[in-house]
Parts: sequence; C-alpha cells; structure tokens
Amino acid sequence: MSRVPSYLDGYAGSYEQSPHEAALEWFVEARYGLFLHYGLYSLLGRHEWVQYREKIPVAEYEKLKDGFTAADFDAESICDLALAAGMRYVNITTRHHDSFCLFESAATDFHSVNSPAGRDLIGELAEACARTGLGLCLYYSHGRDWRHPHAPNNEEYPRSARPEYEPPEPAYAYGNEHDLSIYVEFVTVQVTELLSYYGPVAAIWLDGIATPQSGDIEPFRLQELYDHIHRLQPQCLVSYKQGVTGTEDFFAPEHEPVAEKIGRPMEICTTMCPGSWGYYADKKGTHLDAESVWEKLEYAGSRECNLLLNTGPLPGGGLDPEDEAVLVEVGARLRREGFPGV
Repeated sequence: MSRVPSYLDGYAGSYEQSPHEAALEWFVEARYGLFLHYGLYSLLGRHEWVQYREKIPVAEYEKLKDGFTAADFDAESICDLALAAGMRYVNITTRHHDSFCLFESAATDFHSVNSPAGRDLIGELAEACARTGLGLCLYYSHGRDWRHPHAPNNEEYPRSARPEYEPPEPAYAYGNEHDLSIYVEFVTVQVTELLSYYGPVAAIWLDGIATPQSGDIEPFRLQELYDHIHRLQPQCLVSYKQGVTGTEDFFAPEHEPVAEKIGRPMEICTTMCPGSWGYYADKKGTHLDAESVWEKLEYAGSRECNLLLNTGPLPGGGLDPEDEAVLVEVGARLRREGFPGV
C-alpha cells in the first residue's frame, strides 16, 4: 500500500482503493480551514489589490521585494492556530495576482527566496502541516497576473483586471507580440513545482475565474491542467472558485454557496477583515468577532459546505493578534459544542 499522507490518517482503507476518493471523503468531513493571504501587498497594508487600485508601475512595485523579510512568519505558529481553532487544513497564497511567489521557482526570480527573507515559506508550511496532520492547500493565481508580459490582457479578456496604466506599462507585451500560451506554460511549470517539491498537497486552489470566463476559455487548457495535477498527485483536489469547466473536485465560491452543487462538495471562503483578504492597517478593530465567526460556521454547516476563513498576516508575516484571539475562542467553543448548523 502507498504511504498515506498524514492528513489522511484514518482514511487508509479508502486511500488504498482510491487516493482521490479518500481525499474527497476527508474534505467533506474536514469542514473548516484557515486561509492566509500574505505577500508583498502585506508590507503596504492597503489591500491585496493595492498594485491594481493605485496603479503602481511594475518596476516600482517590484522594489517591495527588497523589504520582504518575513521575519515573523512562523509555520509552526500557523499550524498551532489552525489546530486550536478546530480547523483541519490550511490554504496559503503561493502566488497572488501581483505574481510574487512565496516559494522558490525556476520560472521566475520574483520570489521569497530571492528576497531578504531568503526562505521558501511554502516549504516551511508544508513541513509543519505534515508534522501536525493538517491538509496543505495551495492557492495559486491562475487567471490574473499583473507582472508577466504574456498574462491575459484586457483586450482579449475584458475582466482580466490588469491595471490601466497611462502611459502603457512597458513590462507588458502588446499586439502580435503578446502570446498567452507562454503564460499558460509558466503556470503549468509553477503548478508542477508546487506538486513536486512539497510533499502531499491536499488541494490546488485556483483564483482569477472572471478572466477565462470573460473570453475564450480554450487557450487556458484547463482540463489539461486538472488532469496534470491528478497525475502528479492523485489525492490532490482541484478547485476554481464556483467552477469553470464543472469538472473541478469541489467548488469554492466567495461568501455564498453557488445555486446548484452539481454533485460536488463545496467550500465557502470568506475573510475576517471586511472587504480585504490581505492585511489592511486602517481596518484594525473592525474584524469579525467570535459570534460572527460562529454564525459563518453555522451558515456553512446548514448548507453542507466547508468554511475557509481568511486572515491576513501582518507585514512581517506574523499572525494578526486580533484574529488569532477570536479564532482560538471559537475553537474552544467548537470543542465544547461541536460544529453548528450540521
């Protein structure tokens, strides 16, 4: 029998028959996960879309890498929080729309190892999750990229949401020089890296759904990507928000379930900080309290959905103490009362 990933301990019999089915069974029973949005945008503390919103030029935004230390990022503390909160898995932004990676990649030098941090944060979290039995889910920005020259552009994909720079951003390819297939290959290389160097991965969680849905979906070769993921790690589940092809393993819409589950498990993702997934300094004191989180759990449970609850780590990578205290309080209540709304 193949070695069972630590997060699937207790599913050994199912895993021997089908790693994929065992993972689906685990996911439905997991119910609750921790979401982390961390990256260069955290240093500014003005929303994870700060590059887009403030139209910060690519070259200027790249300079943030020189101040990225992640000095307070502690994978063990993250896993300790998830366990104390009653969660079964952790999902982290390996690469958000700004294209900065929290892992070492041969496809780009725009990553955390090539910064003052000098660390592969995904590798550290993968090791901590394996030790603690938490499932490791990896967020990856598929549809949007504000740095790659050949990423989806606003002409072919009106909802690609690239910043409308004036004058035009010199780092981007335009017209006949733009080749989306180069970007699609870049994505495939990076997803392959994530599934090759960090042990068992519970899920690849794709974001940027509005982009492929606003134009021709075929060039993204999504089913080919899904099949590639399943070949590399048969137990690894695939999601792409509320679903693009309908062949995703689970749907993961924001805040509300999709109207029809279409026979797939579902996870609602939402955030502790109103209106922002990354750290937002000015919203301190407005985050969800324990009763509000409990209501989110109750709502998700009553609709047979998991809850993926996000917190934005501080600029140094440490957990937001405002959210940490609330999540621990909710975890204690879960141990006393069990999951609500089930």
